[in-house]
Amino acid sequence: MKAHRLHVETPIIESIPLTRRVGQRVWLKMEALQPTGSFKIRGIGFACQRHLESGCRRFVCSSGGNAGLAVAYAGRHLSVPVTVVVPLSTTERARALIRDQGAEVVVTGRSWQEAHGHAQTLLDEDVAYLHPFDDPLIWEGHASLITEALSSGLEIGTVVLSVGGGGLLCGVAHGLHDASRADMAVVTAETVGADSFNQSVQAGELVVLDRISSVATSLGAKKVAAKALEVSAQFKVVPRVVTDREALDACLQFADDHRVIVEPACGAALALAYMGDGVLQQGGDVLLIVCGGAGVSYRDLVKLSTAV
Repeated sequence: MKAHRLHVETPIIESIPLTRRVGQRVWLKMEALQPTGSFKIRGIGFACQRHLESGCRRFVCSSGGNAGLAVAYAGRHLSVPVTVVVPLSTTERARALIRDQGAEVVVTGRSWQEAHGHAQTLLDEDVAYLHPFDDPLIWEGHASLITEALSSGLEIGTVVLSVGGGGLLCGVAHGLHDASRADMAVVTAETVGADSFNQSVQAGELVVLDRISSVATSLGAKKVAAKALEVSAQFKVVPRVVTDREALDACLQFADDHRVIVEPACGAALALAYMGDGVLQQGGDVLLIVCGGAGVSYRDLVKLSTAV
């Protein structure tokens, strides 16, 4: 019997404010409306179901917040115990949301890399480790986002998305490959201080950041997945970097325009559209992935905005 999927098919809506800014029709893929508040449940849910079918009895994840929440949600629905290891930078709000799903939360380290290292010590033969972004199973699950978008009949010429560790980018590439749409432009967004993907593309090799200095902590991978760098060479990928101020302003404006709260990580992609970046005007409609994020409230956004 086919397993029940853990994500939902999210709506695609036209953004009149962003269409006006860009000069091309901008369609929003509303991943912020997933049960866990972000796209992560697509790939994470898919991977958790595959691991359960293989006989695992526990899930362990290291996460800045959103991936851990997705694993916790999947574990609750699949009746599998979950431990999520998060760094100190993960907000109290995100930790509480993970605990609300019934998962154990372990807080250790100043960065995701340190949390990841600790999570490795918790593994045994009965445990499945859910990497937040560097796993082909997760990319396969994320590809469903593109399948949905292309089946809508829209004439999409450009996809815009934020990049943290590169899992969403790899999933989008997977979906475009399956649909034979390698011709589509993919514009990636990061913030200054969390731009490991852009630096890697410019260097032609994986770059490891010394530290994450951006408020967009969900983008806080010091090094992206190697597959993400491969994707940059195989597809029409255009990296962009915005400031924290631009990302936060975009989040606040988006809340006013569309009544939806998203994290600064998502604000990085929104900022490109609000600024009318010329790369979005090069042909065809724009699909902007509103990746969401559950770690901040509107009050948090306002507070962060006054601090940068």
